[in-house]
Amino acid sequence: MKKSLVLTAVLLASFATGAQAAGDAANGEKVFKKCAACHAVGPEAKNKVGPHLNNVVGAAIGKHAEDFKYSKALTDLGDAGKVWDEANLSAWLKNPKEFAKGNKMAFAGLKKEEEIADVIAYLGTFSKTQ
Repeated sequence: MKKSLVLTAVLLASFATGAQAAGDAANGEKVFKKCAACHAVGPEAKNKVGPHLNNVVGAAIGKHAEDFKYSKALTDLGDAGKVWDEANLSAWLKNPKEFAKGNKMAFAGLKKEEEIADVIAYLGTFSKTQ
């Protein structure tokens, strides 16, 4: 009996962790309000201080918004073949200045891992690769 309770607890914990890692797009929409002063998403999204973020998930870094002038730090990453996958987006959202030294983004970053996962899930709803 004890073994089955332990197994059930382990399974539930692993499902909970997997769900959290995937992120919650609805919560990501709320968290994205911290980004909306400089970025836009959606059918009518245009570049602001930062590029629009439609189709950013899976795109080459520093390249998805063709009419935006990215920093050399970001275009160099894209030229090296780096893409905005979940790992790179997570690192960027956590600490943009550390991820790409010399980039122009002034945002200090998101500190909560669940908020980062949620924003990535939200951005995925505006990306063709998702």
